[in-house]
Parts: sequence; structure tokens; C-alpha cells
Amino acid sequence: MANALRVGSVISLCSLRNTRPHLPLLSNATRFRSKFPFFTLSSSPNPSGYPPFRTLSSSSASTDEAVTTEAITSNNASGEAENSIKDAAGLLDMRVGCILRAWKHDEADSLYVEEVDIGEPEPRIICSGLVKYIPLEHLQGKKVIVLSNLKPRNMRGVKSCGMLMAASDAKHENVELLFPPEEAIPGERIWFGTEDEKDNQPDAATPNQLQKKKIWELVQPHLKTDASCIAMLGEHVMRSSVGSVACQSLQNANIS
Repeated sequence: MANALRVGSVISLCSLRNTRPHLPLLSNATRFRSKFPFFTLSSSPNPSGYPPFRTLSSSSASTDEAVTTEAITSNNASGEAENSIKDAAGLLDMRVGCILRAWKHDEADSLYVEEVDIGEPEPRIICSGLVKYIPLEHLQGKKVIVLSNLKPRNMRGVKSCGMLMAASDAKHENVELLFPPEEAIPGERIWFGTEDEKDNQPDAATPNQLQKKKIWELVQPHLKTDASCIAMLGEHVMRSSVGSVACQSLQNANIS
């Protein structure tokens, strides 16, 4: 009886082992996908019914690599451009000035003429188109920032030897002069960056070099005030030895 049961069990197990469902013939690719549902060979729907985990293809890998390379290249180029602009700004000779005297230009209603002490033996004569924006009495004795290595210009009969730096809003309806801290000494050179960079300033360009290489035209579009009215070159603060340069109230304003 035991033998009969054993034989019956063997026959039964063999029958079950040899009984296979009738499956339709599948292509090699389909069998591969059915066996390993987490891989797909294309972006087409998975016939096994399992959701694909990752689509593998040389084109997608190449695209990802290209995007990554492009992002790195773009970041490097951006950093190099910023350094290039900062280097160019180092060629500007910006000085702390003090307006000793100011008066209206005799031949131009929109211009003031100022005598400005920038630490030289004689004051600079500078013409500024500020009549519409700043009352004359607000200029007398004021500390300012002077771009001093521009080529002199004849402005309606007066030779102007520099430019007062000012901030203005987008519509140029409001203009304010940049100023250093009151303790700043006339003639001190202004720079962009950290306090530690004061002693590493390059020599300023000559007026001819500044004009020929269009250095001011390269740097000026990157000069703005921030939300605290501090003068900035990109992310670099405009500094004197006793503190940063600012304007009175114009935020995120252009500087020229």
C-alpha cells in the first residue's frame, strides 16, 4: 500500500512537473523584458505589464553627458567673464574727492563746473550734468568719487578732467552722487572686492589706454547699487580704506 502510494505520488508529481501552460511564442527581446522587467530596450510600452525602471540607450546617456558638459562649460565661462570684468575695473583710477567749489556753467544750463580735490597739487576742474538733479548748495564741500583717468573733454569751453560717479534710476529721473565714508581722505584710490585686496590693486591704465581698449564701456554696465544702496561691481563691493561707497537712497540703480 505504501509502495502504491509512493508510486502514485511520483506519477502525480511527474504529471504536475511535466504540465506546462500553453504560452504564445515570444521574441527574444520580449522574453528578456519579461524576465528582467526593470530594464527596457526602448521607450515603447513594456509588454510584460511591469512599469519600466530605467530606459537604457546610448542616446540618452550621451544627452545627459552633453547637458552636464554644457552646464560646466557655461559656469566656467561665466566665472572667467566675471574675473575679466573685475580685472578691467582694476584699471580704472577712481579716487576719493572733495568738492571745494561749484558753480553753474556760463554756456550750458544743464552743467555745473566743480573744483575737486583728489589729492593732487591742484584741484581738478570737472563738468557734470547735474543741474536738474542736485541743488548747487548740496555740492559744496561734499565727498565724492571721481573717475580720474578719463581723457580730458572740452565741454562748452571748459576743459573737464574727470567724472563724478553717480547712481541713477532706470528712467534717469533721479540721480545721486556716490560718496565714501566721511573719514575717507581725498586722493585715496577706490577698489572693488574684499578689504584684503586693497594692497593688490594693479596700476591704473593711462587715459589713452582706457579709451583705446574701451575699458570704461566694458565695466560700466556691471556697476549697480544693491538693495542697501551700496555700490557694487557684480558681487564685489566698491571700497575705500574706511568703508564701502554708497549713494543716498537709490536701490538697484545704474552707476555711471
